[in-house]
Amino acid sequence: MVEDDAGVSDSLSLILANLGHDVISYPDAESLFRSPPPDGSDTVIVDLTLPGIPGAQVVRWLLKMAAVPRVVVITGQSQSAIDHQLRGLTPAGVVRKPLTVEALARALPAS
Repeated sequence: MVEDDAGVSDSLSLILANLGHDVISYPDAESLFRSPPPDGSDTVIVDLTLPGIPGAQVVRWLLKMAAVPRVVVITGQSQSAIDHQLRGLTPAGVVRKPLTVEALARALPAS
């Protein structure tokens, strides 16, 4: 997961763990890029509003990988802002903030 808000990251990590997922959290895109890349069996949750490298650029990078992980975008932005930022990109899902357990469970594969 790439989420810069520590409170959202902590809550999301707890929810994902309770849903049976292993969680690795990154506070920004740069931290993700310095780590071993995800593989095709992983799911990466990306906040669209990140400091530094924007979330849409992270999504673009992930979708160009040889083994593309499942990419789920989270955001509190308006639909028009989401459409603009994700133009030409097709993540597996988009979940609007405030996040709910039900919306996250629908966007994620079964653990």
